[in-house]
Amino acid sequence: MLHQTIIASETLPPPVAPGDALATAFALRGAPMQFERNAEIYGEDEPAEYFYEVVTGAVRTYKVLADGRRQIGAFHLPGDVFGLEAGIAHGFSAEAVVDSTIRVARRASIVALAARDAHVAADLWTATAKSLRGAQEHMLLLGRKNAEERVASFLLAMAGISGGEIIELPMSRQDIADYLGLTIETVSRTLTHLEAKAAIALPSSRRVVVTSRASLQRLDA
Repeated sequence: MLHQTIIASETLPPPVAPGDALATAFALRGAPMQFERNAEIYGEDEPAEYFYEVVTGAVRTYKVLADGRRQIGAFHLPGDVFGLEAGIAHGFSAEAVVDSTIRVARRASIVALAARDAHVAADLWTATAKSLRGAQEHMLLLGRKNAEERVASFLLAMAGISGGEIIELPMSRQDIADYLGLTIETVSRTLTHLEAKAAIALPSSRRVVVTSRASLQRLDA
């Protein structure tokens, strides 16, 4: 939950290339804030008055279901923009997965800038479309894939973000389980099974090495 007042500059940003405009807008209009591990950034149903950009660390957005279970809807990593709501209130809660720096900008300020700057508008649309696509893919994952396929899909997505075969996971296995709609025991068992099949190696609980991307891709097909 935000307790600080965000004071944003109304200076127009200099012209920038498409793809950099939104980041530049956040740098000029936003304020960096520190959130400790597991600290709440905003709560479900709170007014959606700000947009957020991950500078360092990681963020999870989630809902607590009626039976007390937690369903994580998305993870946000450095460079990601989140808190882009269609309505006036947040549909999910957001927490820092680890100690994180989040740049916070007033929603009204970014939207007003987008109305004047086509590059900012295009980047904001891209960020919104990315969020929607992620939600659609997550829905498919939960509805149509078995445990092994879900874990493989998750690992491939994380490998794509890391840009290599070594994945440093900021989130815990409980976080992964709550994202994939599985129990932590099932996640651990599936990772061990994938390691036995030589698809991955597990040097530690937070490090995964993809040793056979093709094996994971067959499961994710």
